[in-house]
Amino acid sequence: MKSLLRLMAWLSPSFPVGSFAYSHGLEYAVEAGLIRDLPQALDWVSTVLRDGGARLDADLFLAAYDAQSDQELDAVVDLADAWRGTSELAQESAAQGAAFLLAVAAAWPDPWLELWKARLKTTDRRPAYCVAVAVAAKRAGIAAEDALAAFLHASCANLVSALVRLVPLGQTDGQRAMAAMEPLVEQAVAAALARPPADRGACVPVLDWCSMSHETQYTRLFRS
Repeated sequence: MKSLLRLMAWLSPSFPVGSFAYSHGLEYAVEAGLIRDLPQALDWVSTVLRDGGARLDADLFLAAYDAQSDQELDAVVDLADAWRGTSELAQESAAQGAAFLLAVAAAWPDPWLELWKARLKTTDRRPAYCVAVAVAAKRAGIAAEDALAAFLHASCANLVSALVRLVPLGQTDGQRAMAAMEPLVEQAVAAALARPPADRGACVPVLDWCSMSHETQYTRLFRS
């Protein structure tokens, strides 16, 4: 019960990481006419989950969770920075990661997290959002599978929330999208747990193209 409550708090839309401000390139995809209705929205989010940024986050999440030393964790932090396809996606992840770590350390004090924060600060680094959540979950004794499932579900929910506002989709279609995501999140978690390190990463060029195009989009509601 405690683990469930902790994950519900950390990954709630009300948790102060500013997730509402980011669209992961969706704002340009909608403007370009790539997403006009619920089926296209479902196809887009499922692609992000299966092959795109969410797959990458799942791999980094498990690598951070499994890190056995400060050096291994530092390497994951560096890898998370290097694997972002665009400056906006890097900013999206790093800003949320820093905000998440700050809020968790303040509300659920942990001396180790304070030391990690201090060590990151000395090198002017910010952990990716997925890395910060993974580390906090491990420190709290939450199982990797449960924490990853909650993280990916929250990631999908944030994309759907952006699509509800951008397409726009109705609130009911938004809930239909989340219902459709349930088995896909389960599959994504199982795939990430079984995936060998050599197969980690993501490759969906159109997602990076939309993110890069968003950087110069004339009218923007979102930061990414």
